[in-house]
Amino acid sequence: MLPIAGTERPSDVTDLWGRLADIGDRFALQPDLSGADDWIACERLHDPHSAELAAVLEAERVASGQVSDHATALTVMAVYAGTVTSAAMLAWALEDVVIDMRASNVAVRLSDHHGFEGYGLRQPTVVAGASVDLLVEQVVHGHLVPLVDALQERTRAGRRQLMGGAAHGCAAAFCLASRMGHDVDLLEERYHRFLAATDVGFEKLGRVVRLREDGRDGLFYLRNTCCLYYTSAEESKCSSCCLDPVADRIANYRTVLREGQRPH
Repeated sequence: MLPIAGTERPSDVTDLWGRLADIGDRFALQPDLSGADDWIACERLHDPHSAELAAVLEAERVASGQVSDHATALTVMAVYAGTVTSAAMLAWALEDVVIDMRASNVAVRLSDHHGFEGYGLRQPTVVAGASVDLLVEQVVHGHLVPLVDALQERTRAGRRQLMGGAAHGCAAAFCLASRMGHDVDLLEERYHRFLAATDVGFEKLGRVVRLREDGRDGLFYLRNTCCLYYTSAEESKCSSCCLDPVADRIANYRTVLREGQRPH
């Protein structure tokens, strides 16, 4: 049984991991890290001089074929915020619970491909009915911002661009779920509540827009910063890339709604 607080029924919380995984692979958290020795403690990534942070950067550099340290750092930040901590965003938005996603409670597994192979919890702790302030404190202040600081010190990547990756990653959970059959009104309201609770400048780094096409509604993120993924061996831009005009991005997003695609 999960350690919980609040009013959520224990059976509902126990099934939370399965419900998140059913939404998409990026929301699939491992609630038990026993029996494996290849997990990297996320709190170690807050040390700019740690071997663990070096391993994460090197894995991404090799996998994506990035050309510089700062571009690799920006790519790591973007994919990290959009995957490792995204389950906490979605659980709060849809289930009104806060998963303990402090860096001291989370670990990642490296992948041979762009991104991470998996993400897990040391202790699968969930707080039901918690305020958005707890989510912001644990995920933004206690996890993502210290990673931004470490990546900036280690690689000299621009802080605004790193923070842009964090802001985009947080928004991605709300946007993706809105296009996968979940309540768009709820997700839109929850995203704006989350954004209002942050105090790190996320509102200056991009914005969420709501589009409707062929009877489908969806939330999409318009970035104001670049993660430089187009400089990798992939030579492709993110669908939210700020190098493309806003009108072009919105036109592409409308195509996504019409065709039922699920981009980043």
